[in-house]
Amino acid sequence: MLLVLLSSAPLHAQRAAPRQPAVQPTTLSLQDIEHRTFEFFWQTANPKNGLVPDHWPMGDTPFSSIAATGFALTAYPIGVKRGWITREQARQRVLTTLRFFANAPQGASEDDDAGYHGFFYHFLDMKTGLRYGRWVEVSTIDTTLLMAGVLFDETYFDQDKPEERQIRQLAEKLYRDIDWNWAQVRSPLVSMGWTPGGKFIPHDWKGYDEAMILYILALGSPTHPVQPDAWAAWASTYHLTWGSFMGGLPHIGFAPLFGHQYSESWIDFRGIRDAFMRLHDMDYFENSRRSVVGQHAYAVATTGHFRGYGDDIWGLTACNGPGNFTWTRPDGTSMKFHGYRARGADVGHRIDDGTIAPTAAIASIVFAPELVLPTIQAMYRRYGTWLYSKYGFVDAFNPSFRLAKAKLRSGKVVAGEGWFDNEYLGIDQGPILLMIENYRSGFVWKVMRRNPHIRRGLERAGFQGGWLEPRTTGGGTARQSASVH
Repeated sequence: MLLVLLSSAPLHAQRAAPRQPAVQPTTLSLQDIEHRTFEFFWQTANPKNGLVPDHWPMGDTPFSSIAATGFALTAYPIGVKRGWITREQARQRVLTTLRFFANAPQGASEDDDAGYHGFFYHFLDMKTGLRYGRWVEVSTIDTTLLMAGVLFDETYFDQDKPEERQIRQLAEKLYRDIDWNWAQVRSPLVSMGWTPGGKFIPHDWKGYDEAMILYILALGSPTHPVQPDAWAAWASTYHLTWGSFMGGLPHIGFAPLFGHQYSESWIDFRGIRDAFMRLHDMDYFENSRRSVVGQHAYAVATTGHFRGYGDDIWGLTACNGPGNFTWTRPDGTSMKFHGYRARGADVGHRIDDGTIAPTAAIASIVFAPELVLPTIQAMYRRYGTWLYSKYGFVDAFNPSFRLAKAKLRSGKVVAGEGWFDNEYLGIDQGPILLMIENYRSGFVWKVMRRNPHIRRGLERAGFQGGWLEPRTTGGGTARQSASVH
């Protein structure tokens, strides 16, 4: 029943997800990747509540990721910009989504709520919108990624029309309802989450990882803001992963590349600096570039150990994998494989089983296009038959995995080529879409620069310079902004 519902998203009868051509071309355009990835969000969302699945195909686990829904809320205006849907279609989908979250029950029950203190559960039932399973936590970071999409829509839908005014009102309510102070159980840091049974997770967000945007949103809150010492506490552990990797320039390391991509999908860190970055004469964008360059160098250095690795095939991040298996090679050595795991290689940390995630490289396109563009083409030329399909690149592949009779959770083993996933993950699709658009036009960054909450959060964290500075226009001063229409 649910699958029928999902396949009937209001797309106009003549519209359909792009199909792979009968004869595969030798090159792949960014337009095609971006369009197919957009269709993942447009086609798989539940049109009755706007929830986006954690993964697709869903099989017997129909749950939504609120973080993936945040990426979807950003995807819809990209679709308008590119002409794939109308502004009215985007408006209706966004309104449906925001109305659902604004009316979703909040409370301390095990199973009858969608969130607590303005935060939401990491996974929600695709149909009911309530917490999916007793193992699911109220997640501060996933709520943050949802709110990034909410605030993007608040800024983008700026017309003086009833529906767009309502979008802005709902977005503002959702953001204002988040009680960041409640989540500061070990103040000034913010806890990773809460569960009715286990209460607060005994771990806090402290740098450097994907939660940079969390503290910016928490600092920018007009109702329950954290204090600036939260940013200082977050940054106080940067020295633990500061260093050089593979002979590259020094930076704050974080091995899985999603840790660099999530915050920077929405926030343009080029030219703006906090106290740490001023001290080191760089910015977070450059920091991420150095991490990407280091991971590419690692893949080149690892050529021969894992099949496929090299100058134009690389990319480690959190993704699916073939499963927990050990393979004994003919020479007696063994190789261990994993299922879903945060793979990566950077300062002081390496987790690698030969599983490559296309999103790791593709969503790094803004940082190092000279490395990413050849990799996109190489992945497509060598593995596109199994790797590129209805919604673009599938989540992961592993050319080293050759256990043909292994019982896989997802994907398949292709003789002589390795393991290829058949799933798409919303939180891996999102950075692909947003970062390709940022590379092509800067669209997402330009919209988010105009959001006053983002600006306030950055300024309270101590960021200065670049687009945050006032500029003179005519007879007075005005904040730098950019047209998004």
